[in-house]
Parts: sequence; C-alpha cells; structure tokens
Amino acid sequence: MIDGFASMAITGYSWAGIAAYPLAGPLLAFRAAKGKEDRARRLERFGYPSADRPHGPLVWIHAASVGETLAVVGLMRELRRRDISVLLTTGTVTSAELVRLRLDGEIIHQYVPLDLRPAVRRFLDYWGPDIAISVESEIWPTTLGELDRRHIPQILVNARMSDRSFERWHRHNSIAEALFSRLSLVIAQSDVDAERFRDLGAWPVAVSGNLKVDGDAPPCDMAVLARYREQIGHRKTWAAISTFEGEEKIAVMVHRALKAHVGLLTIVVPRHPERCDELEAMMVEKGLKVARRTRDDAITPDTDVFLGDTIGEMGLYLRLTEIAFVGRSITGQGGQNPLEPAMLGCAVLSGPNVENFRDSYQRLVRNGNARIVRDAEMLAKAVHFLSVNDLARHKMIDAGTETLQEMRGALVATIKGLEPYINPLTVKARLEPRAARQR
Repeated sequence: MIDGFASMAITGYSWAGIAAYPLAGPLLAFRAAKGKEDRARRLERFGYPSADRPHGPLVWIHAASVGETLAVVGLMRELRRRDISVLLTTGTVTSAELVRLRLDGEIIHQYVPLDLRPAVRRFLDYWGPDIAISVESEIWPTTLGELDRRHIPQILVNARMSDRSFERWHRHNSIAEALFSRLSLVIAQSDVDAERFRDLGAWPVAVSGNLKVDGDAPPCDMAVLARYREQIGHRKTWAAISTFEGEEKIAVMVHRALKAHVGLLTIVVPRHPERCDELEAMMVEKGLKVARRTRDDAITPDTDVFLGDTIGEMGLYLRLTEIAFVGRSITGQGGQNPLEPAMLGCAVLSGPNVENFRDSYQRLVRNGNARIVRDAEMLAKAVHFLSVNDLARHKMIDAGTETLQEMRGALVATIKGLEPYINPLTVKARLEPRAARQR
C-alpha cells in the first residue's frame, strides 16, 4: 500500500518531468556536442523508434552501459535461442558501439527513452514488450509506473545495491517501498544485495551470483594481438584499465618510478576514451612517448605508454599483460569489474573503493588473485614486485582461475528464476509460425 507522502513524491516527480520535457532537446544537443549522445539517434531518447518491431513475443532488456551489457549477453542469446526477440536499450555511446561490434544482427538496439512520461509512453506504445528486464540497479520511477499501469512485468537481474544507494533509499523508505514493490521479481548477485532489496520492499527476491562470471572472456583480433606482442618483445608490461580522472596521473607516476628498474611498458585504458587527447597531452608534457591504438601506432623500444583509446578491445589490452590495475577505485568511487582481467590471466590490483563489486573482490582477495592498494606508492611497489617475481604473479593468476570456476552458475540460476515469465513466451513464439501457416 503506497502511503500519501510516497504517492505525492512520485506524482511530483512525474509532473516535474512533464514540465522539463521542452528542455530535454537542448540538453541532449549540448551532450551530443560533447560526444555524450549520438547526434544521429537523439530521437530515440524521446521514444521514437529507428527500427521495426518484429512479430511475436519481445523482451525489453535495459543495461545502462558497457558492463551491464556484457553481463547479459548470455541471457540475451538464451532468449533468442527460444525464438524470443530481444530489444536492448542502453544509455551511452560506448555501449551502443559495443553492441554494434559484438551483437549486430542478434538483437535490436535502441537508446533508452528519457524517464519522461511522453517519451516512455511513446516507446512502450510502439514496442509493446511482453516483459521488461533491467540490469543491476536501474530504477526509473516514470518507466516503472508506466510498466505497472500496462501490467508488463518488470524484473531486475544481476541486481546489486551499494552501501550509498541503500542508505539513500533507506532514508526515504516509503518512496522506496512504493517503487520496489512494483518489481515482479529481483534476482540479486549476493545474499547482502538480496536482503537490501527485501528491506526496501521488493518481493520475491532470489540470489543467482554475478552474471559477469558466466560471460565469455572479451574477444580480440588475434592477428593484431600477435603484431603487438612481437613489438613488445620481452619487455615487462602492466595495465591500468577502466581508469577515471586522476588515476592516469597515478599510472604515469608508477611508470616513471619503475621504468629504469624493469624497462616497463605501461598500458592505459581510460573508462571514457574521449578523454584520450588530454591524457596524451599530459603524458607528453611529462616526457613520455605515447603510442595510441586509434592511430595504429607501433610500440617501439622507447614507447612508454600504450594508450588504449578504442571501444570493445579490452580483450586485446588485457592479453598484452599479466598485471592489471582496475580503476575507479583510488580517485573514483565504486570500483570497476575485476572479473575480465581475472578471466584473461591477470593478477588483479585495485584501490580500496570497490563497493560496487564488493562480493567479487572479497572472493578474489580471499583466494589470492587480487590485492588492494591504497595509493600510488603502494601500487608502484605491487607492480614492481609482480613484474620481477614470476612465481608470485603466476600464483595469483592461478588463484583467479580457481575463484572464477567456483563463482560460475549465475546464468543457469537466472534462467531458472525467469522461467515462469519466459516459458509462456517460448510457447507463444513457436505456436505463432504454425498458426500463420495454417491461415
């Protein structure tokens, strides 16, 4: 039962969105000028489609960005195997490019509509999904309300709830309960996440583990990999991946501290590639020679930094090293996914701010694959130690392989939880072609 205050707050949010609707166009134009929106596809953000709606059952999956998209690749392919069409929405240019590179032809991609009533209604009127599935932590009040009004089940998979998000929702418990109680099902990553969703009003809640563990390792062009490996030769390497502002400077500090000792090549892969021009300028100003992937620069013996400024090539960058620092964990908050480097045979280093991936880090640290470093000095010492100590490095790598094997099974558990919703769609999908032939 929604109390009066929660009802007023949600209604106020919806009306505020309607009032702000005329301002959305200029805002998106400004974001497009900064490379944060796809100028050619801006109308999708207002719910206008740019693709045909296929016949038959359709599941709408929303994944905010790259990490969430990668987490549900296996789920989307399972739905397609059952003859269910998949509409995937994402919110970032980088995630759209990833979908184009890896899933083109398998699913339909659109940018997610703004959480404004005209855009959401236009989107739902056209696509008419049978089920809506969100990934990890996406809760949009207007969208949730429209789905509820149309009796479309909304399910949250691979769900997680950070400390800060839980505290924020808990301060507004009646609003949280009004929103989370509309979810038909939550499938959480861990017992802690599940308990938090229950406390906020979600029911039923199941636990699957982390879908990212069940995904395939990021692919790469093996010919390109072989070429770079030949150029690198016997040099020691390490990578700083998914870095946020400030962490690239830390990577440069580590490189300059260790270059004379181990002849190091540093690989830097920022979370947002559009920052790479300014990052290269910063590195050159500090006297470093930079090779960039987008320019197809060769890595020469005097190259200091290989700047990974492309989308969808994390598999290439991680295969060039056995030591990976995972960013958004020293200067940023929440951390980034440590599972990909573990999958690709890297010893994992991270700063202390990893609450978004707490369960994964706890397992990796406990089993010996990951180490937490507080600052640039600790990071430099860890990189140096692992660079010169093959036994310790390979022991960490082996521990990661064992830990990932223990963590697998989330996709099977998720499919099992979804079966009451997707089994009827599978039957419908397979009966419709037969009915069409009989007509």
